[in-house]
Amino acid sequence: MELEAKLRNQNKKAKNFIKEGDIPAILYGKDVENIPLSVNQKEFEKILKEAGESTIINLIIEKDGKREAHPVLIYDIQEHYLTHKPIHIDFYQVKKGQKIKAHIPIEFIGEAPAVKILGGILVKNLDEIEVEGLPQDLPHIISVDISKLDTLESKISLKDLNISKKVKVFTSPETIVVSIVLPQEEEVSIPESPTEVKIEGEEKKSEKTVEEE
Repeated sequence: MELEAKLRNQNKKAKNFIKEGDIPAILYGKDVENIPLSVNQKEFEKILKEAGESTIINLIIEKDGKREAHPVLIYDIQEHYLTHKPIHIDFYQVKKGQKIKAHIPIEFIGEAPAVKILGGILVKNLDEIEVEGLPQDLPHIISVDISKLDTLESKISLKDLNISKKVKVFTSPETIVVSIVLPQEEEVSIPESPTEVKIEGEEKKSEKTVEEE
């Protein structure tokens, strides 16, 4: 997969790039000089959907009349706090044979019978896993089939997932990824007994009756 990038004029404000349909970016890496760039927003979002943040893409940069291909990972994405659209991207250039760390997203697929039939509640404890390995060995996504959760005690731990032994996983294999829990019963509040209310007029009337006697 390839993504075209242009050298960025650092005197130009970031919001002006975004208005023109581009996203400011930077390329860096081990023994690599930082290069300010910009990429087309639509093209980037298309690549992100296909490659994710753990697949190497070729970043094509035209420099001094030559097109250079840089093998990179989409290392970090800054999003607008309201629109959640990307406003800045970090590309990390990788070297052949260099292991890297990455956060691999978890995708939950299927439907849990324990939820649909038994009325249990699905609890997702993880949404990504940090791993380390060669770029070509990193999974794009980790799928978890929740259709196996068929009892109210069902759970899926990290050790149950199909993750390549070529990558190192930093999370404990005993960590529960997803589980079923019983719905909590609502507490029924019992109203307190009515408080005895004394009426001032009645007290005075009673006192007067005693005096008359």
